[in-house]
Amino acid sequence: MKAIALDDERPALDVIEAFCSRIDYIDLVKTFTRTGEARLYLETNPVDLILLDINMPKESGLAFFKSITQQTLVVFTTAYSEYALESYDVEAVDYLLKPYTFDRFSKAMQRAHARWRVLQQTDLQEETEPKQLFFRADYGLVKVTVSEIIFIEGLDNYLKVHLLDSPPLVLRLTMKAMLDKLPATKFIRVHRSFIVAVDKVLSIRGRMILIGEEEIPIGSSYEKDFFSLFMK
Repeated sequence: MKAIALDDERPALDVIEAFCSRIDYIDLVKTFTRTGEARLYLETNPVDLILLDINMPKESGLAFFKSITQQTLVVFTTAYSEYALESYDVEAVDYLLKPYTFDRFSKAMQRAHARWRVLQQTDLQEETEPKQLFFRADYGLVKVTVSEIIFIEGLDNYLKVHLLDSPPLVLRLTMKAMLDKLPATKFIRVHRSFIVAVDKVLSIRGRMILIGEEEIPIGSSYEKDFFSLFMK
């Protein structure tokens, strides 16, 4: 996990360098005492984690982190406890109050590493998931963009695929065969006759799902799996 550290006090950076050298999964590639230098570095060098002092001259660490475009994890370091609440507003991994021990620092790095691994797995899933699917319909092949699928309705021996900006597509396919084609992290069967795109769900009322102007029932045998995925 590549990291940089930013603190206006050199001794504080020395402590971070010493602590990072004792943790094999942290590669501290650069340290900075000025936000401007760090910002320039981040424009061309991706990192996974920033160890960032909040109380910096001219520009606070919070303001700096909000201003950068690179998506990265952050652990804040500061001698002032009053910034803790603000740090969680930007979803900081942790908040280290100076002076901190190696054990406390190590726990923060473990949290950062755990979150980084989850993000890596999510990115890998998205890279391997299909963006388009091909179906046999009307004596030929029809291409469907996965992100355009709202929900799928089972009709006897056919499926009706409801799409965002196109008329529904009717296919001769089973629900199981359709589920095998769809990304498991984005679609789920909620009823024996319905599969829904989780990100298209607008609201849930009782055991009814609202997608657009459609109400779709949640079958009792599918309820637990649906809410488990939806709440993620």
